[in-house]
Amino acid sequence: MAAPSPRKAAVLYDGDCVFCQKSVALLRRLDWTRRLEYVNFRNEEQALLQSPLVLQAPLTEEMHVLTPDGRRIYHGFGAFRWLAWRLPLLWPIAPFLYLPFLPTLGQRLYLWIARNRFRLIPCHGGVCAIQKKK
Repeated sequence: MAAPSPRKAAVLYDGDCVFCQKSVALLRRLDWTRRLEYVNFRNEEQALLQSPLVLQAPLTEEMHVLTPDGRRIYHGFGAFRWLAWRLPLLWPIAPFLYLPFLPTLGQRLYLWIARNRFRLIPCHGGVCAIQKKK
């Protein structure tokens, strides 16, 4: 598989997680400008996964976004905040994501959701059986 275009940010997600798949499906619908690539970190053939920043990231714990220049990686609430500026429907809320209390609260909430994602959309033994579309 080809690495994401250098002009696009890479959203790194857990392709074995139904909750994560649904989140990426929503992001795809919101990404009118096609500025994002979606990378399932479970697919080891992805060349992007060999990037030094990505190799150090705890990918199983949180969604990560690698910036288009490949120099920065955001995770959790920080990734959501970064994405909000790039998805037109989220522009109205993006400034509010910088209120003094919100990054701490947002990251706590994000981590709770991330830790419980397999329970929020039921999976068996922490491993989701992914149903293919017919």
